[in-house]
Amino acid sequence: MRKSTLKISALALMLSFATAFGQETDSASVKTAVKAVVKNEEGVKTVTTSSKEDNNRNVMLNAANNTSPRDVNIGLPSTVGGITILENDLPAVYFFWPELPNKTWRQSVALEKTGLLKMDQLANTMGDLGFAVNSYSQTGTKDLKVKGKFTTSTFGWLQGDVNVSGPVSKNGWTYTVGAFANFDPSTYKLGFARNADETKIFRAGITKYFNNDKGKISVLYKYADSYSITNYAVFQYGAEGKVTELDNFKIGRDSYVVRDGLMKVKDILTGEYSWRSMSGNDNRSTSHNIDIFGNYLLDSGWNFKFSTRAHFSKVKMSNMIPLSIFNADSSAGYTLASNGQSYSGPVGTILGMYTPETPITSVAGRFSLNKQLGNHNVTFGVLEQFYHVNKFTSDRTFFFQTVEPQPQRLIGPNTDADGFYNYNAGGEYHSGTENKLSIYGTDEWKVTDNFNVSYGLHLRNHILDGEYSLTPRTIGFNFTDPAQFDHISQSFFQIAGSLNATYNITKNFGVLANFLYTEENRRLESYSQAFEPNTNKIKSPLGAFGVFWNTNWIQLISQATYLKKNNNLNRYNLVNPANSSQAQTTTVYYDIQTLGWTTDFVLKPFKGFNLHYLVTFQNPVYKKFNFNAFGKDYNYSDNNVLGVAKVLMEIDPSYTVDKWRFWASFRYFSKQYANLTNALYFAPRWETFGGVSYTVNKNINVGATVINFLNQRGASGTINGAELITDASPYYGKLLTGTYIMPLTGQFSVSFNF
Repeated sequence: MRKSTLKISALALMLSFATAFGQETDSASVKTAVKAVVKNEEGVKTVTTSSKEDNNRNVMLNAANNTSPRDVNIGLPSTVGGITILENDLPAVYFFWPELPNKTWRQSVALEKTGLLKMDQLANTMGDLGFAVNSYSQTGTKDLKVKGKFTTSTFGWLQGDVNVSGPVSKNGWTYTVGAFANFDPSTYKLGFARNADETKIFRAGITKYFNNDKGKISVLYKYADSYSITNYAVFQYGAEGKVTELDNFKIGRDSYVVRDGLMKVKDILTGEYSWRSMSGNDNRSTSHNIDIFGNYLLDSGWNFKFSTRAHFSKVKMSNMIPLSIFNADSSAGYTLASNGQSYSGPVGTILGMYTPETPITSVAGRFSLNKQLGNHNVTFGVLEQFYHVNKFTSDRTFFFQTVEPQPQRLIGPNTDADGFYNYNAGGEYHSGTENKLSIYGTDEWKVTDNFNVSYGLHLRNHILDGEYSLTPRTIGFNFTDPAQFDHISQSFFQIAGSLNATYNITKNFGVLANFLYTEENRRLESYSQAFEPNTNKIKSPLGAFGVFWNTNWIQLISQATYLKKNNNLNRYNLVNPANSSQAQTTTVYYDIQTLGWTTDFVLKPFKGFNLHYLVTFQNPVYKKFNFNAFGKDYNYSDNNVLGVAKVLMEIDPSYTVDKWRFWASFRYFSKQYANLTNALYFAPRWETFGGVSYTVNKNINVGATVINFLNQRGASGTINGAELITDASPYYGKLLTGTYIMPLTGQFSVSFNF
């Protein structure tokens, strides 16, 4: 993004939001800011914002999988979509459901730059809350450039990535082409496919450079084809939140996806039954993407920057989500679907969800003007986003399976002859368009040599136009009458923005204050179920105050932050504590608030060595969390937010000597609650990474990375089907399912750049 000459604490801005949201702040973001430490005319040390992005190594280190960036924790319940991903200043996908960002975007050598966009910039430019990965496609180059990377792992991961760019003519025309192919079996063996992820992305484009270094314009095409499968673990839950690995099921090494990968569904629109697979065409997304972007320096000195995108995709999606495990004896009537043999033992309840081919179209454009005006660096912009989804549905089905690696499907007393039941209970439908039109402006103002202020304002009009249905999704449901559909027509005005200030009291010491605010309302997706969603405004104010201290050998910041967010919406697949075979989908609206304190420093005691350390103390809790399920009222107000640790630490040492670089990353998470009642939780854990790289010459680099080198085998996230459990002791020794961190994994790569 653009350069700014305003001297302001980028480190402070980054970490101003870290406290309240439980941000696992990444070391590279701090290092980038530290590199910008300068001495101004009065000898006051501040930090220059050379970019609104932080070239962030650790955000791409995901302890759960190889397919997506790390989901940067902001103290709110994690979303399916994870962290926001931007490409060329526009969202990789307009909305993550049903088209997840990793179906069309991957970290690649075909990206010229990848960084972490700070929360204030996301609020100012997108009007959204959180952090974002912002990436820029490799454009054509005036000289021939060939770069690539090959990656493999101890589990057979194969990834090839190459990009070639160069000149077409002497008058400024250039080209770029790239190919990315990923064949990843992950760390477990499926019973029906080799790979848990298969993704292919191809790119091609041309770039025209304007005369006199006025700028450039690029036209890029991207095609993506991807499917991925999510696995879960079975483990034995114990006291103090500890989990024990089973003798016959290795966490992260065994698959809990049914052996044939198939499920039977009933089309919610037509009523037709069919079998669908977790791999191949039934779980595949394809997309075509056309970007036109660039910049032009006007004679008046204003830099005109533009980025437009047309995105066309067809999405199919298959998911199997474990809900619970119960024991059945031989008299319960369960038999193996494959041969009719009687079965006794632990039985797993599975929710299957299938989305047939769904066409999605999105068109977006951003246009901005930027200029340095005295002590002000100002930007004015317009953002337009159009989105159309054509008859999104989610067919629902339930079935039972054995509890073992590559489990077998079971036929039970309440299933049909194929082993399925409760077709389309809780099924989803919506169709229509969304349109967001925004104007925004930002200013970075160097008030004095000691005092700096930056602020921004984002105004947005959000329109929904489509259809949904209030017809209850009873068991066996499918739509039969056009009169079952109702029209959606909503228009919302939303405000977002930020105000940040730093003041140097002495040469090295100063104070900072930050305020961030965003608003949003519901999307089309909120109309998927058979009820009228609450469309009241969702407001997220955030305030922070702290101090910073910068010297040549240490850069430190410490501050407190307060956050509140109202009118959150979540849908839970609840299991009746009194009868684990009963399940229902429940929608809950609630608020969240948190107060926290973060201290972060970077230490450089001697040449070549760098140590980043972060510690966050926080207490995110639910407010106004009330709902009814299975005929009983529940109130979870003041309970802690699921999956968010109260104490976070990150320790990132690195050492460079000659052509070698050694690094490690340790992330500590204190106790994390795993169900809504807070009765179940996971014990504290570490996520660990380490690596070494060697520069063979200026063109070739080799590296090795070890994930989870402490070889922790515990679970993480939430425990499926346990949301209503109030007493943990009866569950000690019980089999549960949940997500997990990857087992000990070695990865190896060779990179070249000519």
